[in-house]
Amino acid sequence: MEKRIGAVIILVENKESVERINEVLSNSASIILGRQGLPLRDKGISVINLVLEGTTDQISSLTGKLGRLSGVQVKSVLTKYR
Repeated sequence: MEKRIGAVIILVENKESVERINEVLSNSASIILGRQGLPLRDKGISVINLVLEGTTDQISSLTGKLGRLSGVQVKSVLTKYR
């Protein structure tokens, strides 16, 4: 299956989900090229940005697992390349 490069934004509204988020991300470490976390303390939320390289199945699996967590929102965009 052809690989894609993607960007994912994870909005963390429930701090109790952080341990599970990190577990899911660790299990998908092979497709994560970069990760940046930004605490927005004044809003009581955090944002995690990911740059990924993997198949659509791999990326969809990761975003699906994250999106099912309580207090977590996920948005992604994928691109094709040669």
